[in-house]
Amino acid sequence: MTGILLAGLLLGWIIFGGNDSQKSANENNTEISEETIWTCSMDPQIRMNEPGKCPLCGMDLIPLENNHSEADPNALQMSENAMKLANIQTMIVGSKEASKELRLNGKVQIDERKLYAQSTHIPGRIEQLSINFTGEKVNRGQRLAMVYSPELVTAQEELLQAYSIRNSQPELFDAAKQKLRNWKIGDKSINNIISSGKPIQQFPISADVSGIVTAKKVELGDYVERGMPLYEIADLSSVWILFDVYESDIPWVKVGNKVSYTIQSLPGETFEGTISFLDPMINSQTRVATARIEVKNAENKLKPEMFASGTVKNNISKTGTTEIVIPKSAVMWTGERSIVYVKSTSEDKVNFKLREVMLGPSLGDAYVIKSGLENGEEIVVNGTFTVDAAAQLAGKPSMMNPENNVGNSKNNQTETTTSKTEKSAEATISPKAKEALKPLYQEYLNLKDALAADHLAKAKKAGIAMQTALSKVDMSLFSGESHEIWMKHQNNLKLALQPASNFKNIEEVRKAFQPISEAMIALTNSFKPFGQTLYVQYCPMVDGNKGANWISQFEEIKNPYFGASMLKCGETKSIIK
Repeated sequence: MTGILLAGLLLGWIIFGGNDSQKSANENNTEISEETIWTCSMDPQIRMNEPGKCPLCGMDLIPLENNHSEADPNALQMSENAMKLANIQTMIVGSKEASKELRLNGKVQIDERKLYAQSTHIPGRIEQLSINFTGEKVNRGQRLAMVYSPELVTAQEELLQAYSIRNSQPELFDAAKQKLRNWKIGDKSINNIISSGKPIQQFPISADVSGIVTAKKVELGDYVERGMPLYEIADLSSVWILFDVYESDIPWVKVGNKVSYTIQSLPGETFEGTISFLDPMINSQTRVATARIEVKNAENKLKPEMFASGTVKNNISKTGTTEIVIPKSAVMWTGERSIVYVKSTSEDKVNFKLREVMLGPSLGDAYVIKSGLENGEEIVVNGTFTVDAAAQLAGKPSMMNPENNVGNSKNNQTETTTSKTEKSAEATISPKAKEALKPLYQEYLNLKDALAADHLAKAKKAGIAMQTALSKVDMSLFSGESHEIWMKHQNNLKLALQPASNFKNIEEVRKAFQPISEAMIALTNSFKPFGQTLYVQYCPMVDGNKGANWISQFEEIKNPYFGASMLKCGETKSIIK
């Protein structure tokens, strides 16, 4: 009996105790499986149990979700808790008036219509100057100088001789008087000459206008010809304020726009004016046009060369209509398409799905949306890159991998150098042409290395050297189809390299490095001229998470856009052999 009892107890423990152990293990496994795993979009092998920074590249970790029960295979699911931990914020899309406030910088300048060149009507030698320095105020009719003129003395003697025979030859007397009148000698002065019977040795030059002397052209004792300018006189009762309008901002500035502006040397005062003229020509060096405001200056507060700062506000919406406007932080731009993530909810899960949109004008920190979104839809406005990185890791459609029927509309923005990179026409060029392009590549690689090393001086030097190398490429080395392709790449590179000599800090160089790199990638794809394997590398965090490419000789990542702060951030996107 004792043996049977012990056997029963043992069997009961195995069945019930074992089940409890198994149940406990299953509960633990379920609890563990429901924990959020955090990973890195650049280094997906990283797996952490809590949020933080990637130990390899320093990027913020993102939640790695299991999405086996998703209703939409193209949508990324994320829990509300994961959204909070990743600081993902959304907004409801709505319509409003699309307006842009544009800041302009400029200077006070002389009204060109009121700038007068005071010339002499009498040839001769300057015997006396009444105005001896610039900035002096003159009034109309004021004597400016005294001139001794041998020709005028001779003309006066001819007048006196003609006067003596005026009764027999009145025509000669009239001609002698007219000759003096041509030198702006009035009838009063002519009568004084006749009454005195002696020529006047010195004649005054009087101011034709009132104003401020801005330039003094002669010195005492100088010989002057008739019509030669003695002074420049400016009437400052009204002045111009000339604002610089950059090429990309010209569509936002129109004649008739109201401009609110301040003058740097008049703090606390705000003025308002109307744009009366917009320069139809763009300065080829600075790439700016000029917008003019005409200002009354009766109190002489405004002085030429004073700095001015203005704002012009434009409403681009048609009368009685509104536009869909979203923050720039919501948009991820690949160069060929612009995408946003649209949020929807199902049960206790949140879904994010990629949506391609067509961008309208930029409004500073926002974009007008032409198509792709409707009022009432909810989109991600903060943490867009985090959502995209999670979608990439989960195998969902993402910015760099938009397959699986993603997108509603084709973005037909103006083609950029980035899209040209992806669609570069290919052609074969001669060995001589390839050799001619090598210095250009060498200086580009020097520029890339200098940026990765945070070295501003070397980066500026390499940028200028790239300009020189580009200008030395012999155009005759490219013929037929390759000639047209080369001209397109050359123009893109020339435009991208234009700011090279004016770089002030390394951030400006890095901003210019983006279009330079895209132009170089397009050139490489077309001609394969370098003779060595090149790596097209990509960092998704550049330019507010829009991403940017560069070329490297080595597969090892050395990020030129962030330098030492994120040197290893990036990936090899393609290889050009």
